[in-house]
Amino acid sequence: MSASNGAAAQTTEESLEARMADKTITLEVFRYDPAAGGDPTFQRYDVPYRSDWVVLDALNWIKDTTDGSLTFRWSCRMGVCGSCGMMVNGLPKLTCSTFLKDYYPDPLRIEPLANFPVQRDLVIEFDGFVEKLKSIKPWLIRNDQRDPADGELRQTPKQLAQYKQYTMCINCMLCYSACPEYAFIPGFIGPAAIALAQRYNLDSRDQGQAERRKLLGVQEAVWECTFVGECSAVCPKHVDPAAAIQQAKVTSTIDWYKRFLMPWGKK
Repeated sequence: MSASNGAAAQTTEESLEARMADKTITLEVFRYDPAAGGDPTFQRYDVPYRSDWVVLDALNWIKDTTDGSLTFRWSCRMGVCGSCGMMVNGLPKLTCSTFLKDYYPDPLRIEPLANFPVQRDLVIEFDGFVEKLKSIKPWLIRNDQRDPADGELRQTPKQLAQYKQYTMCINCMLCYSACPEYAFIPGFIGPAAIALAQRYNLDSRDQGQAERRKLLGVQEAVWECTFVGECSAVCPKHVDPAAAIQQAKVTSTIDWYKRFLMPWGKK
């Protein structure tokens, strides 16, 4: 690039920054401190608008420059950790990948993920979610005792493809926030936990399918799902937990018919 072209490009960038310097976008942020009592409120903040900013950038700007008391979770800023999930204009989103330019110049309403207790402001309590994940035994179960000297349990690419989709879950809990069944039935084990169970049930190295199928075949698991499909629609990693639930329903149905028609056979 010539010196004149470089100078022109720099001038263009500087003029663009100058034009955007006075632009703002309004965030209406959920505020609540249970320890202080009172009801939740919404607080308005005018944030500098940048076309390359995401909602998380705007929240960090508020905390750094305007209101240090604002409380929210975030970690990687790369759509990997799943900790920055919030409701953005009523929809569950990862705020690290939700751009302000998709909403400008309209205001944004930021709330904690729906269907979870609120610890403070935008921070939710997710102990119940973790217990649901643990309940489906999310680890490889082997009935045999293998000597490490025997080497690895190998898989073909085709065997890996059977379950790889379900390994992409980042536990962001967006699917639970979008699930209408979980909103009314907190005991529902939920989409992420069932998808995780399928991840292991479809793994050729695992021998614990019978144990997990008993856990998934109850009302509080797959049969509580009415197949609305919002869990898959909001998943940032395209895991498709709705498909995992339907697969588990088919397996559960087959198991029931086998027990009914062949009660003397192997269960």
